[in-house]
Amino acid sequence: MAQKVILVDDLDHSEGDDVARREFPLLNRTFAIDLSDANQKRLSDALAFIEEVLESSREVKQASRSKKVADTSPRLRGYTATDVREWAREQGLDVPLRGKVADEVIEQFIAAHPDAAPTESATEADADGGEAEAGGEAEAGTESKADA
Repeated sequence: MAQKVILVDDLDHSEGDDVARREFPLLNRTFAIDLSDANQKRLSDALAFIEEVLESSREVKQASRSKKVADTSPRLRGYTATDVREWAREQGLDVPLRGKVADEVIEQFIAAHPDAAPTESATEADADGGEAEAGGEAEAGTESKADA
């Protein structure tokens, strides 16, 4: 048994022998639509107009969200957050296994370990935008930890 396929124009829903599948490129993509010859002409005119507009336009980029800058100020000299967590647990303080250690816990750690306090020059460098070199402080801190 033979079957007859009748294409219908996707814009005006008309049937006819001139309706065909039409592919067209737009914005680096290819689209397909069933159109009559008359609507194909309208589409071609519209695409030509869009191309002319795009040639005279400029792309607008969406503003990106600024990324939160990590706190780079040295809160401890010669000790790590792991050292603080271990000490805090020994003292019976509740500290998370991961993430930020509470400022109060760090302050208590510094009170118990005065050599862990950041130096004055490091604090001043942070106020000036962190331009001071931190290499010497890290070495001094490592020695302090080894001595402790």
